[in-house]
Amino acid sequence: MNEAIKLIGERLKGLREVLNITQEEIAELCDMTVEEYEKMESGKTEFSLNSLQKISKKYGIALDVLMFGEEPHMSSYFLTRRGKGMSVTRRKAYKYQSLASGFRGRKADPFIVLVEPREDSVFLEKSSHEGQEFNIVLEGKMEITIGEKVLTLEVGDSIYFDSSKPHCMRALDGQPVRFLTVIL
Repeated sequence: MNEAIKLIGERLKGLREVLNITQEEIAELCDMTVEEYEKMESGKTEFSLNSLQKISKKYGIALDVLMFGEEPHMSSYFLTRRGKGMSVTRRKAYKYQSLASGFRGRKADPFIVLVEPREDSVFLEKSSHEGQEFNIVLEGKMEITIGEKVLTLEVGDSIYFDSSKPHCMRALDGQPVRFLTVIL
């Protein structure tokens, strides 16, 4: 299993132990079975962004702490140099690079996302999370599915949507797609 996914599970276990939270409580919060949660906490399967956001909001822990293991420190500004944002690969499909991981108390989570072209169905597994999302394609061509609607975005195209609707993205034309996403 991806080392980053395993580390997320370890951080969640630590959080749970420090705050004296049961696996049942977090499983219920994330709308999953205790067995599903145990697999995620042990690093055998991955957490959805939706689950991480729910845990972050409920227990007052920055999303970056859960994803990357670092507490944001800056409150005036946070500069991310090209290619230097903290990275994590999730769901075997998406590689996230945080653009604001060091900014404390932010109201949005901006990421550069890289999706490699693949033919398997892992890319078609939809996820959802609270809030809204903005995406703009920087390189490549992307298919985005929101609910039952399938759209194609090319370089410079953008979309803003209700991210509580099940959605997924995939690279088209056998080339990777790179896009900026801002999760609000």
